[in-house]
Amino acid sequence: MDEDIIRQKLNQELDGISINKLTQLGNQAVQLGLIAGHGYHKGKYEILRQGKALMMSPDEAQTYLEKLIQDVT
Repeated sequence: MDEDIIRQKLNQELDGISINKLTQLGNQAVQLGLIAGHGYHKGKYEILRQGKALMMSPDEAQTYLEKLIQDVT
């Protein structure tokens, strides 16, 4: 296989893992009653909390959700 194809497949797998992790964190935060909803919107990750739509990058969202969950557990 060509090195670029291998690199592309690896990046796709890593992106999938990141998306799954973010989805799991968002779902956990919803179950804990910390947020009302979450998901991708207009190229950013949106978190609905306290009547506001917080827009951030996926990395920022993951950090935000991890801290939010950690603060209550």
